[in-house]
Amino acid sequence: MSSSSAAPGRGEKAEAVAAKPPMREALVAAAFQLFLERGYEQTTVDDIVTLAGVGRRSFFRYFPSKEDVVFPDHERCLADMTAFLAASGEAGQEPGQGQEPEPVRRVCDAARLVLRMYAENPTFSVQRYRLTKQVPGLRAYELSVVWRYERALAEYLRRRFSGRRDGTLQADVIAAAVVAAHNNALRSWLRSDGQGDASAEVDHALGYVQSAFGAASPPRPADVPADEPAEDVVVVVSRRGAPLWRVVQEIETTLGRD
Repeated sequence: MSSSSAAPGRGEKAEAVAAKPPMREALVAAAFQLFLERGYEQTTVDDIVTLAGVGRRSFFRYFPSKEDVVFPDHERCLADMTAFLAASGEAGQEPGQGQEPEPVRRVCDAARLVLRMYAENPTFSVQRYRLTKQVPGLRAYELSVVWRYERALAEYLRRRFSGRRDGTLQADVIAAAVVAAHNNALRSWLRSDGQGDASAEVDHALGYVQSAFGAASPPRPADVPADEPAEDVVVVVSRRGAPLWRVVQEIETTLGRD
């Protein structure tokens, strides 16, 4: 028998096994190959497992439904985001104490984790974006995923703003603004087929959120009406021994009163 027809050695077998994608990735790859060839609605779970060379039980071990195979990385990303926000410190700490960052900046940074997930595989992300646009059921599924991201951001901000007047309202509005800004830039990048600098586009969009809501002045106490103007503090320097009427006159002059 010639050397070219010899059976592969143990090392070659190990290399072949290492080169084979993990089952989860193999299922995703098989699914998208079929979605592109046949269409999403025409592809069944049986078709996917047949192409991947595994059984139905293996599919459902990784994905509860066919919709989930379209979004295989969102659960991991949501877990990463939740852990990232939880690592920010305990509620009630103020920025500048060296333990917890400014909250609006923190949720913007958390949103960038989603961008990083998309940017890891631009080709797959663009394919998924096109597929989702074509299938109403997938668009609805995606909206539910986006809502879960928004809730994670809002819950963190609610804890940070727990002592503020309208803290819950502020948290929900800011979380929605972060998601809207991030998704606007992300979809612009996806529509360009993943060309350009996605990170720069998202940074630009999130900059609007930070300029509108970030590092704001401390909120008014709860007992101060929102429409009540802030009190002016006036300091007047007068000569010792000056008559009281002169001091009053100088104060009225400073305040612009006749």
